Amino acid sequence: MAARRQWSDFSPRSRRLIMAAATVEAGLKAAALIDIKRRPASQIRGPKWLWAVVVILVNSAGGAPLSYFLFGRRR
Repeated sequence: MAARRQWSDFSPRSRRLIMAAATVEAGLKAAALIDIKRRPASQIRGPKWLWAVVVILVNSAGGAPLSYFLFGRRR
């Protein structure tokens, strides 16, 4: 089994990329959750609570919030 890598094992460039990706992911999740809370249920496809759970729990590198913005909202 491979040894686990520590944060200090990553190069400075890799650390910056990981932090940038984490920041983008957090921003997308926050934007999606704020939109779910503010938007009336009639403008969301499916239950609001289900979209909120998916956005919070699915670790998808931005896929869950983006799928909400693309498919979860009614036009």
